[in-house]
Amino acid sequence: MNENSTAGGAGSDLNPGDEALPGTTGTGEDVCPVCRGSGKLASGQPCPECGGTGKIVEGIGGG
Repeated sequence: MNENSTAGGAGSDLNPGDEALPGTTGTGEDVCPVCRGSGKLASGQPCPECGGTGKIVEGIGGG
């Protein structure tokens, strides 16, 4: 996790599951592996990994 990231919510750019800022070259959105895209945990609480969005940003590069 990036030291400059913040938990989800209004005004935050990164969630704990994000590898980069949205729109960063070489990244793309993916379904959050923790909540499986629902944005919520089984308990009904917002997912802490994606900040309740159901999506994470991760690297797509190969090499």
